[in-house]
Amino acid sequence: MIQRFILLFILFIASGKTIAQQSTASKQVSTFTIEAPQLGYVKKIWIYLPKNYDLSKKKYPVIYMHDAQNLFDAKTSFVGEWNIDEKLDSLNAQAIVVGIEHGNEKRINELTPYKNAKYGGGNANNYLEFIVKTLKPEIDMKYRTKTNARNTAIMGSSIGGLVSYYAVLKYPEVFGRAGIFSPSFWFNQEEIIDLTKKTPKLKTKIYFLCGDNEGDESDKKIMITNINKIDDLIAEKRCECNNMTKVKIVKGGQHNEKLWRDNFVKAYLWLF
Repeated sequence: MIQRFILLFILFIASGKTIAQQSTASKQVSTFTIEAPQLGYVKKIWIYLPKNYDLSKKKYPVIYMHDAQNLFDAKTSFVGEWNIDEKLDSLNAQAIVVGIEHGNEKRINELTPYKNAKYGGGNANNYLEFIVKTLKPEIDMKYRTKTNARNTAIMGSSIGGLVSYYAVLKYPEVFGRAGIFSPSFWFNQEEIIDLTKKTPKLKTKIYFLCGDNEGDESDKKIMITNINKIDDLIAEKRCECNNMTKVKIVKGGQHNEKLWRDNFVKAYLWLF
């Protein structure tokens, strides 16, 4: 538990402790700010557009991702970026990615659906309402997007994985695909399990990822146990023949950007 707290604290201060260097974001990436009335402050948004977006009239699926500081640019990342833009460029991927910057000291509060007795939090309902009712309409208005759930994904890691899973339970009509990396289910374990049990039917296509070396010696298996528990509960609600859920456990994988960066492409290709 101590190591988990240290990890959350590191990510919590990430944007304020970056090392000065040149930007590595590609020309397909831009940023803008938007009022978030549900949160009471302004959010900075990063957006990746596919190559040749300006030369086509196509509409594209959209992936909403948390912790945008770590997705595209080494200059703003804390311990390494995910290289989302370069990876999608190399695939000639036909998708738009919308990255939402975390709220620095507000990060834990934004990305957790229920309060934790030790660490607080619990404002994910407002955060997700911002995405669904403010940000997504803005994106759909400004860009050529496929707006239905089948073409709308949500992805994140750690407590970003937790809030991504919560999002598909709360807004199944909005998010039809999800990449859930190293989810911190331990933060609200009982509540998340209970909510999963109460969800009548889950149609979302979900890619779970974790390493078998996350945490200290006393709790390395907790991540895997929690994911398998959630996966079993989901399986009870739908036919296994539909291939809608995948659990990927990486041998030696640790709770860090490298694990998530190295496995992003596999998750993207499976989801889309």
